[in-house]
Amino acid sequence: MSLPFPRAVLFDLDGTLADTAPDLAGAMNRVRAARGLPPTPYETLRPVASAGARGLIGASFGLKPADEGFEELRIAFLDAYEAAIAVESRLFDGMDALLASLAEQDIAWGIVTNKAGRFTHKLVPELKLEHVGCVIAGDTTPHSKPHPEPLLEAARRLDIPPGQCWYVGDDLRDIQAGRAAGMTTIAAAWGYCGHQEPVEWLADAIAQSPQELLGLIQKSS
Repeated sequence: MSLPFPRAVLFDLDGTLADTAPDLAGAMNRVRAARGLPPTPYETLRPVASAGARGLIGASFGLKPADEGFEELRIAFLDAYEAAIAVESRLFDGMDALLASLAEQDIAWGIVTNKAGRFTHKLVPELKLEHVGCVIAGDTTPHSKPHPEPLLEAARRLDIPPGQCWYVGDDLRDIQAGRAAGMTTIAAAWGYCGHQEPVEWLADAIAQSPQELLGLIQKSS
């Protein structure tokens, strides 16, 4: 199937645009250390990094948001993360070249994440991203993904119809949000992806790397 050529490409942040799992996992394990607990293996935390505090606390402490003690851990985790938000976080390999190619082709790009603005607007400058057309955080609109409103707000800010935008993400809710917004959806299989298989998400395409995503753009019509 030929994909429509994008006038804009929107990216999820954690696990799609940037590899932020090392700093997220580090914050979680500092919370454990403060409680006299051994670290949770990185291999356990990385797959759930896109789910933020909910996923990391679930993997590290076995607690859900409604459980007693969850909120105390959530606050401690977020404070620990904010204090060291960009120590090891980096753009994924090939992402710089992809973004440069978008600029060369006059394709706008932006970020739509569920990460709260408190962290998003601190992290994005640390990643030294240039020419970003819009940054929509998890609390920019009244809704977060999988609701389509954050994506629709990004399209409005870029002044590009949703149907001419691609949304790229590494989580099922990214694809659900993109589909609901009427955008072309790309599953970022290089990301964290939880314990799910992106093939089951019904995205319009799956890219195994930023380089493969660039190839999809170049082949679109």
